[in-house]
Amino acid sequence: MHHGARRTLTLLARRYQTQSLTKTSRRWNSTFNKREWSTPLARTLANAINVTGPIPIAAFMRQVLTSPDGGYYTTRAETGEVFGQKGDFITSPEISQVFGELVAIWTITEWLAQGRKRSGVQLIEVGPGKGTLMDDMLRAFRNFKTFTSSIEAIYLVEASPTLRELQRKVLCGDAAMEETDIGHKSTCKYFDAPVVWVEDIRLLPHEEDRTPFIYAHEFFDALPIHAFESIPPSPENEPQQPREIMTPTGPAKLHQPLKAANTPQWRELMVTLNPKAVEENQEGEPEFQLTLAKASNPSSLVIPEISERYRALKSQPGSTVEISPEGRIYSADFARRIGGSSQPPRAAPRKTRQGKSQTPTPPVKREPSGAALIMDYGPLSTIPVNSLRGISNHRKVPPLSSPGQVDVSADVDFTSLAEAAIEASEGVEVHGPVEQGDFLQVMGIAERMQQLLRGVQDEERRKTLESAWQRLVEKGGGGMGKLYKFMAIIPENGGKRRPVGFGGSVVW
Repeated sequence: MHHGARRTLTLLARRYQTQSLTKTSRRWNSTFNKREWSTPLARTLANAINVTGPIPIAAFMRQVLTSPDGGYYTTRAETGEVFGQKGDFITSPEISQVFGELVAIWTITEWLAQGRKRSGVQLIEVGPGKGTLMDDMLRAFRNFKTFTSSIEAIYLVEASPTLRELQRKVLCGDAAMEETDIGHKSTCKYFDAPVVWVEDIRLLPHEEDRTPFIYAHEFFDALPIHAFESIPPSPENEPQQPREIMTPTGPAKLHQPLKAANTPQWRELMVTLNPKAVEENQEGEPEFQLTLAKASNPSSLVIPEISERYRALKSQPGSTVEISPEGRIYSADFARRIGGSSQPPRAAPRKTRQGKSQTPTPPVKREPSGAALIMDYGPLSTIPVNSLRGISNHRKVPPLSSPGQVDVSADVDFTSLAEAAIEASEGVEVHGPVEQGDFLQVMGIAERMQQLLRGVQDEERRKTLESAWQRLVEKGGGGMGKLYKFMAIIPENGGKRRPVGFGGSVVW
């Protein structure tokens, strides 16, 4: 997922070479090279688009968020805060410690319901941010000695070296970090358990006798999306079909021009340069804009066909969908770790200290165990549309502006994640999504806050605590209780048991 900008843009150039060269090439005027771009990454992206033509939203998101040469998460953390009051946005764990404590309690209830596994428990968090959520959870776990003694390791999936170091300080204190075959390693400051960092979850082996508890908080919303619009088969919507295309060895004539489609088709929404800004230098105009692809591309022919939900909209011209293939890949990986799979996923090769490439063992699991808790924002059941957003300094900004300086995200398609999980493993079932306010109320947030408030005498401190937990559960105004959702993946049990927070009760 995390490649250098130069390598990624080279791949994009190869992939879209034919598509871009079949159109009339545009020569930008001299102001293109002299232009003062908003960020260095904006210039890099503009140069790529100038050569290859428009790029998918997914390619744009991947670069602006994770490029080592100016990406938001990979470099911004080095110069300033990303999360919290001093950063661009604040997350639920940053608002109140109770959020992480209740996630820990949910984990304990699920562990109890699955027979109190005495060993092989893994805690896995993808996109751990500053480490706040895991820190609050680990502190709460200290009260459950039997559970902590069963923990084999704490795994954090994090690609940013800066954030890894920040997480080490929060979770491990003064303990040093050392390099390992698959990433980095230190020791938990709360109890004797290793903390292991990897850049990709596929580097973690699937093991039959392990019980993974997986957490994804505001992780899926940052994964790249593709957006598509269905167009009717009317001739006026079909571009002039080329009689000549560009190949790696030069131009080649088509003996038979490509035929126009006679059925509805998906067209991908692409990121391109805004002529008003680049050519005319109009002040206040954004450098990039969205445009509808003039012809089908590999993504539009394949991605919207992966689910019946998307296919059903194809015949309705004007329908739009946003799809995150990477989101489905992660959800499928979670499911396989919990429920096993007869069709192992493609595994990312890893290198040992001797430089030899190894591939993690395919998942084979006779007894499903563990759980995944996905916490993010998005609609309960509908397909996200037009949800791409940018956040800077706690305010919404155009998502295509100031590449690398703006956090870009999109609504999560929870139903798509559920589909991917169930398709990946027959050993799991999915519950939710449910609204965050309902989940936290069931888990006892009001009771826990009353317990905390009993020991607080300072009136200002009391007001801060009360406003914090109310913001987490309120469903109106600026509250997060309705927008944010929780979804759980647990071992398949024939519908006999629902997890706590999703209609079930504690099983001892």
